[in-house]
Amino acid sequence: MATIVIAYASMSGNTEEMADLIKEDLEQAGHTVTLEEIDVLEAHTLTDYDGILIGSYTWNDGDLPYEAEEFYEDLAEVDLTNKRAAVFGSGDTAYPLYCEAVHTFEKQLTQCGATIVQEGLKIEMAPTTDEDYDNIASFSKQFATFFNHIQARS
Repeated sequence: MATIVIAYASMSGNTEEMADLIKEDLEQAGHTVTLEEIDVLEAHTLTDYDGILIGSYTWNDGDLPYEAEEFYEDLAEVDLTNKRAAVFGSGDTAYPLYCEAVHTFEKQLTQCGATIVQEGLKIEMAPTTDEDYDNIASFSKQFATFFNHIQARS
């Protein structure tokens, strides 16, 4: 099975909860998952994994949180060619750029050569509804299934 890293930034615990649920789902699908806070993870270590998931809340009016800025900048120097990735995050629809950190990280990963394999997951504030939990489970399953298909072809 695949080795997957989940790097996340979370101030209030909302994105961390999403990361924990995704990790649990991926492990149940048989994958090896490393969960790290984004401000302690070295961007170059992403090359050690088959799959990359980045989770971040959006700060203010579409900004990356301060604890993700250095990682984001360092990421620009990493070659992620042939790596598969996806992004998730929490946000607040009161702001015009809802969950913009998801788009910001998707663009950066693409510029580094990674292939974004699915649409980013956006959750309003914290996962609280059945729909939120279903969306997280679907996101996890889709990512896991991608690697299951690769393994089956090998």
